[in-house]
Amino acid sequence: MIITQARPLEEITAIIKPYRKVAVLGCNTCAAVCYSGGEKEVGVLSGLLRLAQKKIGIELETFELCLERQCDDEFILTIKDKVDGVEAILSLACGGGVQKVAEKFPNLPVYPVLNTHFIGVNLEQGVWAEYCIGCGNCLLDLTGGICSLARCAKSLLNGPCGGSDKGKCEVNQENDCAWHLIYEKLNQTNRLELLEEIQPPRDWSSGRDGGPRKIKREDLSL
Repeated sequence: MIITQARPLEEITAIIKPYRKVAVLGCNTCAAVCYSGGEKEVGVLSGLLRLAQKKIGIELETFELCLERQCDDEFILTIKDKVDGVEAILSLACGGGVQKVAEKFPNLPVYPVLNTHFIGVNLEQGVWAEYCIGCGNCLLDLTGGICSLARCAKSLLNGPCGGSDKGKCEVNQENDCAWHLIYEKLNQTNRLELLEEIQPPRDWSSGRDGGPRKIKREDLSL
């Protein structure tokens, strides 16, 4: 799923400063699963925004809505009549959802309430880890179903680097060495010969910031 996290409240209140009627639009798929954009979060954010604006003498009217998915025209069009009269839409979805809603409502400003981080999985309650970078050229069939681009701190296409220690990454000892995991998986499934297939380098000029990213919600984790 796509992992998102709420932007600071002060950033959102600054965005809505010119408006008096806003729709707060949630997403019941990825954003809801990682507790950043479901019905509960829509309600909480709406209340906080009204309270924050009231403190500075502004009466804010919020319209709370939630779609199954914000990245799908089929669902977006169901709220067409419900946003009549609002001055802006606050989207609690990933960057894709924000852009899709903005596309369908060209006459309304649509603002992102969440920051989109990565494609990941749930490790435990309140903890998500990056498992995919969406590179568009999947090699999971060659790496035992383990993405070295996302899960190796160095994004090595051909590994290992030789710096791991007891199966842990030399960059961050909390992370498993992705290539150690790949070796173990290929060994267990009698496919070690796949390690001999050398992958050509890719253009990573845009860069990544140091390996598999992780988000931990302290209020949700055990």
